[in-house]
Amino acid sequence: MQNQPAMQGHVAVLDDDPNVRDALRSCLEAGGYRVSEASDSKQLQKLLAGSKIDLVTLDLGLQGEDGLAIAREIRAASAVPIIMITGRSDLIDRVVGLELGADDYISKPFHVREVLARVRSVLRRTEGVAAKESGKVARYQFRDWTLDCNCRELKAARGGSTLLTDGEFNLLVAFLRNAKRTLSRDELLNLLKGQEWNANDRLIDNQVGRLKRKMFELNGDSEVIKNVRGIGYVLAADVVAHKVS
Repeated sequence: MQNQPAMQGHVAVLDDDPNVRDALRSCLEAGGYRVSEASDSKQLQKLLAGSKIDLVTLDLGLQGEDGLAIAREIRAASAVPIIMITGRSDLIDRVVGLELGADDYISKPFHVREVLARVRSVLRRTEGVAAKESGKVARYQFRDWTLDCNCRELKAARGGSTLLTDGEFNLLVAFLRNAKRTLSRDELLNLLKGQEWNANDRLIDNQVGRLKRKMFELNGDSEVIKNVRGIGYVLAADVVAHKVS
């Protein structure tokens, strides 16, 4: 009897085409992943509410539904990694999706093996960063903020918290490790090398902007991360790192 691969994680596949769902299920299960299928956003929300989902693949071209709106709803409630599946010409949707907090995208037509490779890459990146941080630093404190490294939750001193996406968490940790030092975009790219799906200047700017918006919405303060004109960015605060005991 052939050995079955060890379970690697639980993937939710949202697509309204049953043939695509079947293809993705077969490939991902062969790679050792548990797969749950959803044909619309309501089914996906039930999955997210009732199961531990490690990653979502989201087709943006659903009939009668706005895939970007679904991505926005997922990200408002959870930091679960999202891989968008888009039409080859949907550049604007890909950019907006990444700005909303998606972790990667795949263009149609695609090979199912590409999906498997990208799922592995995103989960490896997410789990690797979390393991690395939790093994060294339990939390960072800076100004009126606390970053919990175990659950990637950013908390404001006056109350309220927000979950950070993989990219936002990696970026903030890079700033916290280099507090009060101006970092150029090139330096940030180097610090994030191997962690981002396709790091570039625009992605850095988008992630900084998204992180600052989350901080402003929570605490009315986004200026702890400052734009240094013509150079890059700086986290202008003292930082205390609390090690795991």
